[in-house]
Amino acid sequence: MAPEFSQTAPLEAPALGEPYLLTPGPLTTAYSVKQAMLRDWGSWDADFRAMTADLRRRLLALIGDDKGDYDCVPMQGSGSFCVEAMLGSFVPKDGKVLVLANGAYGLRAAQTMDYLGRAHTLIDKGDYLPPRGDEVAAALDADPAITHVIAIHCETSSGILNPLAEISDAVHSRGRKLLVDSMSAFGAVPLEVSRIPYEAMVSSANKCIEGVPGFGFVIAKKTALDAARGNSHSLSLDVHAQWATMEKTGQWRFTPPTHVVAAFIEALKMHEAEGGVAARGARYTQNRDVMVTGMKELGFETLLSDQWLSPIIVTFFCPADPNFVFSKFYDLMKDKGFIIYPGKLTVVDSFRVGCIGRMDAHVMRRVVEAAGQSLAEMGVTSAAPPSAALDERSKLAA
Repeated sequence: MAPEFSQTAPLEAPALGEPYLLTPGPLTTAYSVKQAMLRDWGSWDADFRAMTADLRRRLLALIGDDKGDYDCVPMQGSGSFCVEAMLGSFVPKDGKVLVLANGAYGLRAAQTMDYLGRAHTLIDKGDYLPPRGDEVAAALDADPAITHVIAIHCETSSGILNPLAEISDAVHSRGRKLLVDSMSAFGAVPLEVSRIPYEAMVSSANKCIEGVPGFGFVIAKKTALDAARGNSHSLSLDVHAQWATMEKTGQWRFTPPTHVVAAFIEALKMHEAEGGVAARGARYTQNRDVMVTGMKELGFETLLSDQWLSPIIVTFFCPADPNFVFSKFYDLMKDKGFIIYPGKLTVVDSFRVGCIGRMDAHVMRRVVEAAGQSLAEMGVTSAAPPSAALDERSKLAA
């Protein structure tokens, strides 16, 4: 469990007066992170090469790799670029992947495998049920051709935190290799290799570390990086080639996002000063708890039971009241300084509120206040969801 978060003074508000981003990234960043981008850096210069080395070292420190078995490879591009780089580099052309899906990002991994032309099979739990370890074990026992499993750490379609430890146990005990998409969780939810063995994981600069968009990173076993030579379908997305170049020269193969790297190092320093993964996760957990409690007091209902709520983002059902129109609610919330996120439920309407970024409980109380004011301005007398929403939620309790 994350330690209880303790804070008295509020965090600084966005210096330019922009709305808070209640999204799973890009997210609200500290002003000092933005300031770090004001200087230009030469991509081949020794100072920038030292920054790249520092970035890699700081990220490796977050996974508890006491034996030095892992290495970190930053990759240009968005999170999806980096997921494709991981899948294309670590799954050999004759490999087969079991894709675990319970939302958009698991399905995107399956779509990526289609594009790569690599063999794969799918466990699709619908939108909002978690894949469980016993299901993974049964699938692996039934198909010895499966070499790798790809799991989503936090599925932000719903905000569900998937049971990665039991999935890892099922994969590891059967001699298969686990790949983890930890885009929205890494840096706030523990992913220590001593507890959750994995071949490789991938995350992004603009998530729980609280940097800005522009690159992601793969953390992988050095043996896996060695074995990845020649696997990749792509010149620019070849993780082995990027790693080999960085090991030899300290440089990125192609033009790096220099300003974004500088911002990320500042974000990593702030992450460390806050207390690392445990403290960051505790702040986000308090953000979630304060916000969810307040929204429930207004009458809103969450899609997920408390057991599956992540500290990253929370899905709420839209009220049944005919006066509630999400687009109007969105605009009213934005006018009050908060940008929320549309929902992705197919059965009932929903919206999502993110808990990550440079925000604290003081901000989340204002979010709840803004939501209450917005409902009143719309003439919504009850935030209770339609019965179909509660029927949908009951599936999760099964």
